[in-house]
Amino acid sequence: MPRIREVNGPATRKVDVVVLGAGAAGMMAALEAGRRSRRVLLLDHNERPGRKILISGGGRCNFTNIHTRAESFLSANPQFARSALARYTPLEFIAMVERHGIAYHEKTLGQLFCDGSAQQIVTMLERECGIAGVELRCGVRVSDVRLQSTDGGVPRFVVQTSVGEVRCDAVIVATGGLSIPKMGATGFGYELARQFGHGVVEPRAALVPLVFAPEDCRRWCDLTGVSTEVIACAESDPKDRRRRVPAFREKLLITHRGLSGPAVLQASSYWRPGREVQFDLAPEREVFAGLRVKNARRDAAAALNALRDVMPARMAERWVQIATENPDWTNAGLDRLERAIHEWGVRPDGTEGFAKAEVTAGGVDTRELDARTMESRRVTGLYFIGEVVDVTGWLGGYNFQWAWASAVSAGRVA
Repeated sequence: MPRIREVNGPATRKVDVVVLGAGAAGMMAALEAGRRSRRVLLLDHNERPGRKILISGGGRCNFTNIHTRAESFLSANPQFARSALARYTPLEFIAMVERHGIAYHEKTLGQLFCDGSAQQIVTMLERECGIAGVELRCGVRVSDVRLQSTDGGVPRFVVQTSVGEVRCDAVIVATGGLSIPKMGATGFGYELARQFGHGVVEPRAALVPLVFAPEDCRRWCDLTGVSTEVIACAESDPKDRRRRVPAFREKLLITHRGLSGPAVLQASSYWRPGREVQFDLAPEREVFAGLRVKNARRDAAAALNALRDVMPARMAERWVQIATENPDWTNAGLDRLERAIHEWGVRPDGTEGFAKAEVTAGGVDTRELDARTMESRRVTGLYFIGEVVDVTGWLGGYNFQWAWASAVSAGRVA
């Protein structure tokens, strides 16, 4: 592959497309553009491509979800993702995985994982980039992207890098969000968007553990490691009744600082400071029905036995402890306790932040992007794809599918 030449100082290069960021979206966009015989330069400031791919899915890469649909994504414009997702489906990515002989399996809820290692997905994308003639350069810092016009008025970009200046017809921004800064995450993509006049929906940590308020931590955090199936739902915005906040039936995990587990991570994407997250700790179960029958024993021991049928023993013991602070085993008291089990409201003190967030919600405002191509409506030849855009998927492979789909939309036209 050609390399940037450095003769008498940094040289100036000319290519057709520069892709910023060699993660999932960046590599996919680069190989799609390269397949069209475009001269593509793929740049990343990390020393190797696909760093976040390598840690995803516990190191096995949850590379897509077969149930992907637009309703599984959060955005200020909920319909924006629909076009790209329709253009490139999970089946198409699965076909590439199978073509490379990568064994995979469905875990739960449509989530597909490699049988082996996430490195297989990175290697596959690198090979496809190589076949398409993409030039991949890692360890390269980009300091500036400018726009200039030729005599014919056709827009041209000048990209300043640590190894020289590059001129190109199109720039695809695939720099990701702010999640997991130790993996190299930065806000460069947002800065670039603002530089070219784009609005940015405030980035925030998503798919992230929640932190208890001090009083809840004192009550629950000694149960660290306890896990149970729940239905979790973040409190909706009272000013926006049009948007339905989904509920998620998965596992909850108590941590030394608060709550985690798939159900909590899902709800966290919709949570806002000051609001509650509600949990049904006994989905589709009437916990205390047995205590209401004639001559049934009604006391703490009976309540504990009933709760042990629907949750771990340590958690059941804690709920009985709470109930016996002001014991009431009448029908009305049992009603209140039943309701508390099904409507446990937690008002988090915050989240674990970008350091523990799997993705970043918010990002480049989709109102200023073409949903079919991901191209800027403000600047011809400028594209934004993947996590840097205000489209955030549910846990379980959805964000990878958005990366693949948005990348293909841009790579096929850039």
